Amino acid sequence: MIAESETIAPEGVVLLHGTVRRAASMGRIEQAFRAAGYATLNLDYPARQASLGVIAGMLSPEIETFTTRISRLHVVTHSMGGLVARALITRHRPRNLGRVVMLAPPNGGSEVADALHRLRPYRRFFGPSGAQLVTRRSEGLARLLGTVDYPLGIIAADRSLYPLESLFLLPGPNDGRVTVARTRVPGMSGHITLHTTHPMMMWNRRVIREALHFVREGRFGDPAAISRAEPAPR
Repeated sequence: MIAESETIAPEGVVLLHGTVRRAASMGRIEQAFRAAGYATLNLDYPARQASLGVIAGMLSPEIETFTTRISRLHVVTHSMGGLVARALITRHRPRNLGRVVMLAPPNGGSEVADALHRLRPYRRFFGPSGAQLVTRRSEGLARLLGTVDYPLGIIAADRSLYPLESLFLLPGPNDGRVTVARTRVPGMSGHITLHTTHPMMMWNRRVIREALHFVREGRFGDPAAISRAEPAPR
């Protein structure tokens, strides 16, 4: 489903959901941005049926059309949606790109994918993009994700609903799917860690407030939440 505001706003926001999600999962964030006066484009895409590059190519035409109606385009993502955004910006960079906010993005991959990606059930369920979530990446994938040369704010989570993964697979603070450290990426403008979980952070009021603040100001608003995690893994 594609949801778009009825009135034309001077700035707009594209929302990209994560794996095993639909556009509806970004609904609360979308409502917050609409209430703040932004046009929104909340996109569904086949997260488990195509690779990151293919997904980026599929979304590009609709996003390009959306950019013609606004003066500036921002992007807000959850989980794997952050990697889709990076691929999209690398290959189909919008002419009026503004700021990008990523919620729990596996920018450095995930040790969970490392442990499971060779198993047939994992590959059948998560598809081509799921196999791209590993921590050791090919040169081709690295080129696809590109370098961050745009204002990027990252919100990590450090509470888990997946105790086995957190205990046995993920070193250091994590949200059960990705470690706080691996959400980071060279070139990012800001990084904070909030006490919430990977699958529910899109509905967290504090997360939404910080996402809005970054899009407006280019920085996060709560100094107490600034992450002290180690640099992004290389």
